[in-house]
Amino acid sequence: MISWLKKCILAVLLFLATVAVATAQQRPLITEDVDIIPPGTIRIEAGIDFLQGAKFPVSGLTGDLTRVGVIGVNIGFAPNIEFQVDGVAQNFLSINTRGLSAIPLTIAPGANSTNDIGDFTLSTKIKLRAETEHGPSIGFRFGVQLPNSNQGRGIGLNQTNAYGSILVGKKFGDDGRVNTFGNLGIAILTAPTAFFTQNDVLTYGVAGIVRINRQFSFAGEVNGRANTRPGNGPLGTESQSEARLGMQIRASGLKFDFAGIKGLTSFTHNSGVTVGVTYDTPSIFVPAK
Repeated sequence: MISWLKKCILAVLLFLATVAVATAQQRPLITEDVDIIPPGTIRIEAGIDFLQGAKFPVSGLTGDLTRVGVIGVNIGFAPNIEFQVDGVAQNFLSINTRGLSAIPLTIAPGANSTNDIGDFTLSTKIKLRAETEHGPSIGFRFGVQLPNSNQGRGIGLNQTNAYGSILVGKKFGDDGRVNTFGNLGIAILTAPTAFFTQNDVLTYGVAGIVRINRQFSFAGEVNGRANTRPGNGPLGTESQSEARLGMQIRASGLKFDFAGIKGLTSFTHNSGVTVGVTYDTPSIFVPAK
């Protein structure tokens, strides 16, 4: 795991050292940029993830997971405030193994697959400080994950969780061709198999986007959460981390993206890919004449 982490961080640093993003497009990354989309603009993101060796410790299931409709809707409310909704329309798991489940399952004993809606998250991002010549931009993001899934399907926990993180960003090179940003925060995760128990995990992310030209940008990150308790922590709140390396492509008024994914902990999927598209609507605000 450590060797993979070192390789992924090195890859991101190599990108940052070459050339380099004008807009704050998120996909295919999950680390949050400090930049806010223009007021009155709605950013719509949609994608599909294919993940091999996905693990669900609470239900005991493992298999290949397909996330269809990885949705993100961001709304610019003000020059420094953005509201976000993100989640997965449907998860499909092709079951490889079935271990001991800590919760009752509603799927048939001999079933080789299961599916369920994903849990959606409501978030607000606030840009607290603009970037200066020698100082980074700083922001804050907080949100709550809603219990939309059905834990009996084996691939969702149906829990309410809270998140909060500090965002830091800095651009380098001509016209900000190199965009670097990172997140550090806390997630309060409800323990799904223990009454009146939670696990406060450390969340983190470090990312970089390198704009090659008007159409193409490279993107890479390491993102995850770290359990702060002895051992693995309460079941369902274990440490998880992944690295993403991919590209953004601008064409026909849309922003396409793809990336390879590598899991970095024993409780994370082994590997995978993600593909998606982003569209920014025109601002609904009409400038005063």
